Amino acid sequence: MKNIFFIGINGIGMSGLAKIMLELGYNVSGSDLKKNYMSTEMEKMGIKIYDSHNEKNIIGMDTVVVSTAITEDNPEYKKALKGNLLVLKRGELLAKLLNDKLGIAIAGTHGKTTTSSMLATVMLEKDPTIVVGGIVSDIKSNAKYGQGKYFVAEADESDNSFLYMKPEYSVVTNIEEDHMEKHGSLENIKKSFDKFISQTRTEVIACLDCKNVEEIINKVNDNKKIKTYSLKNKDADIYAENIEIKGNKTYFNVFILKKFVGRFILSIPGKHNIYNSLPVIYLAIKMGIVLDTIVEKIENFSGAKRRYDILLDNESYKIIDDYAHHPTEIKATLEGAKSIEREKITVIFQPHRFSRVKFLLDKFKGVFENADQLILLPVYGAGEKDDFGISLKKLAEKIDHKNFKIILGEEELEKELLKGDYKKVEIFMGAGSISSIAHRFAKKIEGK
Repeated sequence: MKNIFFIGINGIGMSGLAKIMLELGYNVSGSDLKKNYMSTEMEKMGIKIYDSHNEKNIIGMDTVVVSTAITEDNPEYKKALKGNLLVLKRGELLAKLLNDKLGIAIAGTHGKTTTSSMLATVMLEKDPTIVVGGIVSDIKSNAKYGQGKYFVAEADESDNSFLYMKPEYSVVTNIEEDHMEKHGSLENIKKSFDKFISQTRTEVIACLDCKNVEEIINKVNDNKKIKTYSLKNKDADIYAENIEIKGNKTYFNVFILKKFVGRFILSIPGKHNIYNSLPVIYLAIKMGIVLDTIVEKIENFSGAKRRYDILLDNESYKIIDDYAHHPTEIKATLEGAKSIEREKITVIFQPHRFSRVKFLLDKFKGVFENADQLILLPVYGAGEKDDFGISLKKLAEKIDHKNFKIILGEEELEKELLKGDYKKVEIFMGAGSISSIAHRFAKKIEGK
C-alpha cells in the first residue's frame, strides 16, 4: 500500500488522512470537483489533486480511499471496485491508524470538532497524532502525525464508520436525531452508540445531561468503564459549577470525583463549550498533563475553524462564520452569542441538505429566538435532489421568527447586509457554501 488515492480528497476528514499518509511515507494523490483552502495546502505539500473524477486518475494505485459523499456511480470508485485494488472507506482507514495507537475518539451528534480540537491542543506536549474535523489553531491544520503514543480523532456516526474504531478512551458528547436518511430512526442511532461504547477498551467519558446518553450508559454492565460529566448533577464524576460570564470570557469551577480541581476560563462563548471542556480536562489530567498547562491551554483555545470563527471585527461590523446547521447546534451557538455580544445579531442561515430539513423540520421552531434578524438562504443540497417537498416558506413558518427575510442570491444578500450604520454582529451559519459567502463579504467590508 504505497500508492494511495483519495476520492473526494478536499473534504475536511479526507484531507486530514491524506496528510497523515503522506507523512507516513506514502505516495498520495486524489480528486475532487471543487478546490478549497485544504487543497491549496495539500498541493503545497506535494499531493497531486485532480479537479475531475476520471478512471485514468487511479492507474498505478494500490489503495483507494472513498469519502462518504462518493456514490458507486463515480467512475474512479467503479474502476477501483472492478480492479484488484484495496478499497477503504474513510472511516476504515482512520480506524486502522487509530487502533494501532492509544486511541482517544470523540463521538456525539454535536461538539465533536470543538472537543477533539481542544483536547488535541491541550495534549500537544505529548506529540499526539491528530485527525479532527476543523483547523486546530496551534498546528494550523486539521491533522498532524505525532511520534507520541496517543491518537486524537473525531468519531463519525453519520455513516456508522465510528464502529470500525476500538479506542482506548472515548467521549460521547450527546446523542440526537441526525442523518436520518441513513439511520432511519433514533433507536438505530442509539444502537450504534451502544456498540461504539462496548468497543471502547478502557473508559468512556459520557455526558450525563443528555437523556439518550444516560439511557445507554445505564445499561452498560461494566460501570467502572463509564465516567460521567455534567453541569446539573453533582453526582457525576466530572462536574462544573459557579459559572460566571465576564466580558467575552466564561469562568467555572471543576470537580472530579467530588474533589475541587481548579477554576477554568474559556475564551469561546456558550454553555455548550463548558460541556466540551469537561472531558478534555479529565483526560488531560489522566494523561499526566500539569494542571497549570491545562488551565492555560483551555483559556487560550480560540475554537476550531468555523466554530464561532470571527472573520472581521471593526467599528461597523463583526462578521462570524459558524458551522451550526442542526437545530440544537444553532440554539446553543446563539445562546452563547447572546451572552457576550452587545450589538444586534443578524443570522444568515443556509439550511443544509433537503433530507435534514425534512426530518428535523419540527425541531427548528424557536431556535433563532436569540437573533434580532434572520435571513434565510436557499437550501444547500450537498448532492441531494430537491425531492423532499421542502420549501423556504415552509421552513420559515416552522421557525416562526418575528423579523426574517428570504433572500435567494448573494448580490441581494450583500445589499441587505450593507443597510444601516450601526455596529452589526452578523453570523453566517450553516455547513454548505455559506462559509465562502461569509469570507467574500468580510473581504469586501475590509476593503472598504
